[in-house]
Amino acid sequence: MNIIVNGQSMEVEDHLNRVDQLLHSFNLQVKTVVVELNRQILMRENHATTVLRDGDRIEIVHFVGGG
Repeated sequence: MNIIVNGQSMEVEDHLNRVDQLLHSFNLQVKTVVVELNRQILMRENHATTVLRDGDRIEIVHFVGGG
């Protein structure tokens, strides 16, 4: 499946067909990211049930703490 992640085209394996699986493949924790799917912010509780499709556009914003 071909998707666009943060502006870059990416081929992902078919078993990575949910948002939570994609985040896990990037070693990202759900609590530290905001996901936009096709220009709509995706609620955290929907990551595990939202199926990715060929051509989807995903923006992932990762929060980093510091001081």
